[in-house]
Amino acid sequence: MPQLSTIQTIGLPFVELQSVDSTNNYARQLIHAGLAQNGMAIFTHEQIAGKGQRGKEWVSQKDVNIAISFIINPSPLQIAQQFQLSACVAIALQDFFMQYAGDTSKIKWPNDLYWQDRKAGGILIENIISTNSKWEWSIIGIGININQTSFSPDLPNPVSLKQITGKDFKVIDLAKELCVCLEKRYNEFIKTGFDTTYKHYLGQLYKLNEKVKLKKESRVFEGTLKSVSRTGKLTIQHALEEEFSFGDVEWVI
Repeated sequence: MPQLSTIQTIGLPFVELQSVDSTNNYARQLIHAGLAQNGMAIFTHEQIAGKGQRGKEWVSQKDVNIAISFIINPSPLQIAQQFQLSACVAIALQDFFMQYAGDTSKIKWPNDLYWQDRKAGGILIENIISTNSKWEWSIIGIGININQTSFSPDLPNPVSLKQITGKDFKVIDLAKELCVCLEKRYNEFIKTGFDTTYKHYLGQLYKLNEKVKLKKESRVFEGTLKSVSRTGKLTIQHALEEEFSFGDVEWVI
């Protein structure tokens, strides 16, 4: 059983920026400059070159959404536990969102935030591994649609908290609430191990035991989402049972 990490809080210091290319990039620059602090959060009101999964851009209007990155020293975790950290963060994000949007908020494998069949947020975790294979830092980037009501037609299924609830929110206050949710789930994970986190993750999976459509290269196929392994592989049952790593397949929504 790992011992409790030296981290005491997540979200302190809380760095507030008016504009930046990417909060993940800013966090990486702090690390390289030797200025990073374990648990610090970087929040921005405007992100002009936000990054999403698979090299995609995360587009967000100014002043209306959460764009935040956390810098974590992941000790005592091992490199093989990267998915475990990802699952922990996804649960914390869902914890936060459910407080306002209800229990139809789910985690879409591997770590997107979904409300019904629409995407409300995403996570991009970038890890810094030393030359001697030590996991030195984890940069946890989170984007959540809060007050935005107009989206690019290029985005297939976005939704915001305002669209769900009809209410306006003070974005920076919600970002600080997210810090509390992440701190709680992270410290629970470090203290007790992955079992509780894994069980919760599986229980909150979007489309669990339902038919889904996926794309692998040029092949589009349907199957039943049966599970996600402890290492993060998606299990799909169709004519046969297959496992897919992140990056192997894309969702067709």
